[in-house]
Amino acid sequence: MELQQENLINIHHFLPHREPMLMVDFILELTPEKVVTSFEIKPENIFVDNNQFIEAGLIEHSAQTSSSILGQSFFENPDTQTKVIGFITNIKKIEIFELPKAGEKIISKASLISKYENICQISCETFLDEKLLIRTEMSLFIQEIE
Repeated sequence: MELQQENLINIHHFLPHREPMLMVDFILELTPEKVVTSFEIKPENIFVDNNQFIEAGLIEHSAQTSSSILGQSFFENPDTQTKVIGFITNIKKIEIFELPKAGEKIISKASLISKYENICQISCETFLDEKLLIRTEMSLFIQEIE
C-alpha cells in the first residue's frame, strides 16, 4: 500500500497516546468497522532491542491500531479537548510469526468483531510488505475522563 500524504489521517485525532508510547504514525483508512494504519519503527523506539521491534511493541501497536476504531467516537471534532483512557481487557489470541527491524514500516488492518457501549472486540493483522507479522484478537475498553 503506497502512502500518499493527502490521504493520511492524523492519528492524534483518534488516540490519546503520545511519544514515547505512540506506536502508530498514520491512519490510512478509517470506518466505524475497520482501520488501516502505518508505523515506521525508529531505532530509538522503546520497544526496539538489538535492532528488532520486540513482541510487546507489536502487541501495543496492534492495540493502538484497534482502539482507533472505538476511539473515533470520542474524537469526532479534531479541536476537542476530550481526554480518554483505554485498556486491553482481554487478549483472546496472539500469533507472532516474525519480528520487524528498526527502520521498517509496518501496516496493520483491524476489523470490529463486536461492540457494546465502550467495549469492543477487534481482530488485527500486521504486515511488513506482504509478510504477516502478527495476528491478534482482543477486547478493548475506552472511557472519557475529566
